[in-house]
Amino acid sequence: MKHIFIVNPKAGQTDHENIIHESLKKYDNTIDYEIYRTTAPRDATRFIKQYCSAHHEEVCFYACGGDGTLNEVINGVVGFPYAYVSIYACGSGNDFVKYYGGIEKFLNIDNLINGTPHKIDVIKVRDRYSVNIVNFGFDTAVCQTMTNVRRKPIIGGKRAYTTGVVKALFTAMKNECVVKVDGIPLNEDKMLLCTIANAQYVGGAFRCAPKATLDDGMLDVCLITPVSRFKFIKLVKDYTDGKHLDNPEFASIMKYKRGKKVEVIAPEGFAITLDGEIVENNHFVAEVVPEAVNFMVPAGACPIVEDGFVKENQEKIHNATAQ
Repeated sequence: MKHIFIVNPKAGQTDHENIIHESLKKYDNTIDYEIYRTTAPRDATRFIKQYCSAHHEEVCFYACGGDGTLNEVINGVVGFPYAYVSIYACGSGNDFVKYYGGIEKFLNIDNLINGTPHKIDVIKVRDRYSVNIVNFGFDTAVCQTMTNVRRKPIIGGKRAYTTGVVKALFTAMKNECVVKVDGIPLNEDKMLLCTIANAQYVGGAFRCAPKATLDDGMLDVCLITPVSRFKFIKLVKDYTDGKHLDNPEFASIMKYKRGKKVEVIAPEGFAITLDGEIVENNHFVAEVVPEAVNFMVPAGACPIVEDGFVKENQEKIHNATAQ
């Protein structure tokens, strides 16, 4: 198998290309590998599609960056059954790998090289694919502000997220939008936020879909209806910790449903966040594409268990990686 490391030089705070290169030296005479450095947005997707179209051989592409880099790699490999995906998690946002317990196993080249393939689902939105989360409402408003103030003094930098939250508390508590899961409406006309989940984490810390699994052929949809700012602040910790599905205080404000197809209808100018990328889209259908990607689970890594919900899948992957 060919191994290609897709390095995003703008991911994270440090350029990891030299670190990756040094870690790979021990494999100089044992595996066929190369490093590809991206030069522009969506360059990784373009490169992967061109490579796979020209080389009909097994190849593993390692997304060296964060969730954005992974998204570009995923969008490149879908449709090529001999292409595999892994992650060297060196980005500023690494939500997807939290499904497997965090970034530790995803920063060890030996674990990555010795990974075990496992077919996972993706979310399709028009001609784009998401491997982690599609979300909108309050979360997207925060991301939009972060993008605008990231390089500004005082309110930017490490304070950009806080700035985004503060602004959203005054501008994005009620968002016009109707969400339907397999044709059944979850709300009437407004909501606070909504996540369409393939994996479990979003926004760096929020375990929005604690029972989501990557290979069940289903999407986990969680919609929170408008609440007061006081109640939002009171309940946000349980939402962050993934305890909201079992907290009775969420019963009156949360709509949760699993399905295969989600339709979203909103006014013009509505924006969504697709694996961290903001996309303007006011009427779309998100649908699950089962077993669309061959994902290489690093040696020793396995999914987080939520009350035994994914016990069978966890044991299957754990046994495979232990062999």
